[in-house]
Amino acid sequence: MAGSSHGHTLAAWTGVTISIIGFCVAGAFMVMAEPLGFWAGMVIAVLGGVVGWIMAAMGLGKQKPATQGPKVAAEPAGAGS
Repeated sequence: MAGSSHGHTLAAWTGVTISIIGFCVAGAFMVMAEPLGFWAGMVIAVLGGVVGWIMAAMGLGKQKPATQGPKVAAEPAGAGS
């Protein structure tokens, strides 16, 4: 897993950090029995995903490998003659 560079980008770290803060806020307000604060925390958590997606779209995420056309298997020697 370490060799795949999965999530090691500024977009991923920022999105996850914002989402964790949102879940912590929601959890704290849930314990305090404050529904408005809970939902505010959930909005922050979702906002983390949106921020990460926007940052990745801006080029701060992992670049996807270039796609190639379908590979065509070579015919065996002597086939089709």
